[in-house]
Amino acid sequence: MQVLIIEDEPRAASQLQNMLKTCEFEYQLLDIIDTVEDAVIWFQKNTTPDLVFMDIQLADGLSFEIFQKIDVEAPIIFTTAFDQYAIQAFKVNSIDYLLKPIQREDLTSALKKFKKTNQPPAVDPSIFKQLLTSIQTPQTRTGLLVKEGNGFVQIKVTDLLYAYSEDSITFGVTSDRRYIIDETIDQLFNSLDQNEFYRINRGHIVSKQAIIKIDPYFNHRVKLTLTNPRDQEFIVSRPKTSDFKTWMNT
Repeated sequence: MQVLIIEDEPRAASQLQNMLKTCEFEYQLLDIIDTVEDAVIWFQKNTTPDLVFMDIQLADGLSFEIFQKIDVEAPIIFTTAFDQYAIQAFKVNSIDYLLKPIQREDLTSALKKFKKTNQPPAVDPSIFKQLLTSIQTPQTRTGLLVKEGNGFVQIKVTDLLYAYSEDSITFGVTSDRRYIIDETIDQLFNSLDQNEFYRINRGHIVSKQAIIKIDPYFNHRVKLTLTNPRDQEFIVSRPKTSDFKTWMNT
């Protein structure tokens, strides 16, 4: 069984592989891809795999964009941190979806569905276009619940300069403080107005208002100077550099 994994978090890809082994699922791993751009190139150059595990939030955008650029004939099991309401719209176009953190029982169930399926379901690109539109629509969230001592307080989203993930903990930084946010970096980013916030790499979200300076960096990347950096280094990943510059111009 030839399997392709499209996932931008190495730890998540490794956990998926280990969990597949516990499900007694024999497979040959063809590749692990972390961007929309590389996925499109891979499908253009290689034969169709037997099964694809596909994350939704990739290093350079949403995996739905792959289907707008190329026909994907392989059966797909989506892995995602999105809530169930967002998944229902395309559930009929995939074998199944797995909400992160992936549970062994859910993976086993998805693999059973796959084994019963002789032909991959037809993928309608218009459905992914609708999902992209709805997901990328700016959110109206105005507050963030953050930890303070043994309790919680709410801060304004407009006060957030940037957020980052460290040791599986999400931190949010304002002009004078650092807070723990009880959400994953994926959940936080998906709830923010993406006209005002940008995920420059898998571990950092920055606010447009916090960016003071943009400098060239090696390997065709750029480095940001932000308000109250707190010893953080802000490097825009190479696949996102062009899109980031476009975002800054809007």
